[in-house]
Amino acid sequence: MKDEIYHRAFGVYGIYYQQEQGLLVISKTSGPYANRLDLPGGSMEEGEGLDDTLHREFLEETGMQLINYQQLGITSFRYPWRFETFTMNNHIAVFNLVQQVHGNVAEKVREFPGQDSKGALFVKLADITPENSSPLVLKAKKFIHNNEFDFSDTILQEWQVL
Repeated sequence: MKDEIYHRAFGVYGIYYQQEQGLLVISKTSGPYANRLDLPGGSMEEGEGLDDTLHREFLEETGMQLINYQQLGITSFRYPWRFETFTMNNHIAVFNLVQQVHGNVAEKVREFPGQDSKGALFVKLADITPENSSPLVLKAKKFIHNNEFDFSDTILQEWQVL
């Protein structure tokens, strides 16, 4: 642990679940969750607050505007990730329960520098697995099943970028 060099990521994410459709996720194109399902959300830009970030990221990645949401909690995910000079990732995530949105899901979203989403889709909980999803999506699935947010940190001994 002492010899590890940690990359620290901080992001704000939304859990939007509809019983009939499933969990709203994005198709990730870059970073440690590339080619996996991830939650809509991401890093804060200069001068943004948590709310600003969630609104912007949700719109950019899903095409939908947030109307109503509530913060659930903060947790972190630590796992091996070779990136630049780093050997580990410490991803700190603020989770929000999205209760109401406006607009339709964008299966394909606008590309621009920094965009890491191909588009959004609803996925049934039964189709969410560790093989196809980020740890954030797995935490969201657990929340939906238990109706209680698990604040405990997630520490993975292995992580494979697809």
